[in-house]
Amino acid sequence: MVQDGSRDKWSLGLSGNSSQLTKYRVRSAWLFILPTLLVLCVVAGWPLLRTIWFSFTDASLSSLGEREFIGFDNFLFLLQDEDWWQSVSNTVVFAIASVTLETIFGLGIALLLHANFKGRSWVRTAVLIPWAIPTIVSAQMWRWMFNDIYGVINTILMKVGIISNPLAWTADPSLSMAAVIIVDVWKTTPFMALLILAGLQMLPQECFEAAKVDAIHPLRVFWRVTLPLLKPTIVVAVIFRTLDALRVFDLFYILTSGSTDTMSMSVFARQQLFDFQSVGLGSAASTLLFLMIGLTTIFFLKIGRSKSDQQEDA
Repeated sequence: MVQDGSRDKWSLGLSGNSSQLTKYRVRSAWLFILPTLLVLCVVAGWPLLRTIWFSFTDASLSSLGEREFIGFDNFLFLLQDEDWWQSVSNTVVFAIASVTLETIFGLGIALLLHANFKGRSWVRTAVLIPWAIPTIVSAQMWRWMFNDIYGVINTILMKVGIISNPLAWTADPSLSMAAVIIVDVWKTTPFMALLILAGLQMLPQECFEAAKVDAIHPLRVFWRVTLPLLKPTIVVAVIFRTLDALRVFDLFYILTSGSTDTMSMSVFARQQLFDFQSVGLGSAASTLLFLMIGLTTIFFLKIGRSKSDQQEDA
């Protein structure tokens, strides 16, 4: 009985020390991240709140001080504006198409780079070159390549026999979206490949060694072992790219010159703010874009949390 009582006291003391250690670690973590949170509040929080406030006013770029509160009029105007819904449709189509293609190509490139072959380090370096080029530079480069008069894309397609006349890739509304997606896939696929390659290198090799010993077909190993283990990494990569694709600006603005038929939500907000000098309407468009990105983030987090809960229950 005495030994049991002393053991209980020892366990209580150990749990108490563990609780105090946990509280100390939590306090230390908050102290470390507090400066970063303060900087974010100043750099990002204040402009965001100011933008939301402007969205409820009739502020103009030429007379910000003479603004008046008009409630939800700007949002109601956007909900009835065809150009706004066109920009929303363009952004969603671009995000779905580009992220899907980048995930497929990135997975293939990551599997290739994960293989052991001579000159692998040089190939890895070459693959990252499109991602290292600034977006503005790559967009301008592709704009020249897509030019209908002296562009190399039309020249190659005409020599191969795919087309008979030059195409205005960035001026034709039926082709400009495809051109923007091609440029984005070319530039950002290395980013997806890099993230997936990091996930591949973290996978346990025992599973693959056992599959090799059992002489299981590589395709079956990929579908039954590699892909399920890579799902968390792919989900994270897709989340990052989707959020980045929803707020795309530079590719649309440079390649299509702000065309109404192919503008993104960010280009639409910029047009209202600077071209039309309507700070209130542009801020409302920016606020809706922020809400769209926030809801997308919550959606992905809910899906990831539900999947993790299902795995724990299983």
